[in-house]
Amino acid sequence: MGYIIAIDQGTTSTRSIVFDDQFAIVGQGQEEFEQHFPKSGWVEHKPQDLLTSVITTCKKALNDGKIRAKDILALGITNQRETTLLWDKVSGEPIYNAIVWQDRRTSKFCDKLRSDGVEELITRITGLLLDPYFSATKLKWLLDNVEGARAKAEAGELLFGTVDTYLIWHLTNGVIHATDATNASRTMLYDINESKWSSEICDMLNIPMSILPEVRNCSDDFGVCDEKILGHKIPIKGVAGDQHAATIGQACFKPGMMKSTYGTGCFALLNTGQSIVRSNNKLLTTIAYQFDGKPTYALEGSIFIAGAVVQWLRDGLQIIKSAAETQDLAIQADSNQQVIIVPAFTGLGAPYWNADCRGAIYGLTRNSGPAELAKAALECVGFQTRDLLEAMQSDWHDDGEEKPVLRVDGGMTSSNWAMQFLADILNAGVDRPKTLETTAVGAAWLAGSAVGYYPPFAEFSRLWKSESHFTPMMQEEQRERKYSAWKSAVEATMRV
Repeated sequence: MGYIIAIDQGTTSTRSIVFDDQFAIVGQGQEEFEQHFPKSGWVEHKPQDLLTSVITTCKKALNDGKIRAKDILALGITNQRETTLLWDKVSGEPIYNAIVWQDRRTSKFCDKLRSDGVEELITRITGLLLDPYFSATKLKWLLDNVEGARAKAEAGELLFGTVDTYLIWHLTNGVIHATDATNASRTMLYDINESKWSSEICDMLNIPMSILPEVRNCSDDFGVCDEKILGHKIPIKGVAGDQHAATIGQACFKPGMMKSTYGTGCFALLNTGQSIVRSNNKLLTTIAYQFDGKPTYALEGSIFIAGAVVQWLRDGLQIIKSAAETQDLAIQADSNQQVIIVPAFTGLGAPYWNADCRGAIYGLTRNSGPAELAKAALECVGFQTRDLLEAMQSDWHDDGEEKPVLRVDGGMTSSNWAMQFLADILNAGVDRPKTLETTAVGAAWLAGSAVGYYPPFAEFSRLWKSESHFTPMMQEEQRERKYSAWKSAVEATMRV
């Protein structure tokens, strides 16, 4: 008997989960870590917190399952994407805190690049929009603003990496400096057409290519976790960014298959196979996963606020005590009212990409109360998902007669009411998986399949099972009336 351990290193916490051969969880550990906000719009993590939380949660997971480290056959890593680190090649000491994907300190520099007319070039090479969200301008900021950083980088004394690379380097005791294709594709430095780092963009941003990690497949050899860390040598065999790992965990291996993850925000990915699809709707073109040197591509859309709107009802308005209350309130809501929340608390993501507009509520009456607001909070997530999926379908030009089923995961999917509304407003089936930890499952499968513990992806796809299937039941006239009201509310919000 053996096991696989998956590390899920997230933005606010780290989880490690031990899986058996049926993907059942046999041990787990979780640990939150501190967020740092040194200036308005700046978000940082202490690199040591990331590494320490990984090691601590791995030990907790082993203890929880009463499992010995020598019984772990392989380790997989999935991680928060775009977060940027730079460290000393010899000592391993970071030269600065990790700059988190949410950080906006390079906004003005991105505006300058845009005014210089280079956004089209960057998008053509990387598939990404020119935005501080991605790693490239964060890395340039580190080189330009940390004393001595550029000179050391040019002398070959520093190493760059996203969180996966930083963890791999330390877990292997400095032996392996590598990333996988999915994380590389989120740096805004990687040529997704040629599957290599872009010398053109590196030259443009004055980034020495010697500091960049080697790019490997998602299921590959990433070295061996040093025995001093967990008590036994464990091969690291799988790596993917969190949304890509969720796509894999949902077994979205066929072109046209879609998954949507609902956490604080929402990330939807559409598998486009071997085709690099250029979006006309401000979606991102990215690498879904890569096996045997062959990338599979995807369109990705991001919603900034999904579960966070429910948190706002709880923490901001204080009209609920827990997220679970929203389902019962939504059922009780007055069906004759059409209250709409446009949750643009930090602007609107895809397909609008309007950073300046702010949240608004429409349709309030004297009878509007907690029930109507709870219903509107759940509905706005469905409306935003339809925005994304319609944009994806427009870019994808799928000739299929039937809409594909959307596979969902994340905290909000526990609400049957929200998932039924999602199916209704999309007029498409929605599948909630039997195994909800899809991100960790994806990382575990990458590692386990590499050592022959888990089956190849074709068999893995057949093993995937839904726990619940939601079929659209809403009348077409009602569906379109509600969605039209949403679109009008969004347009009004963006005009303010």
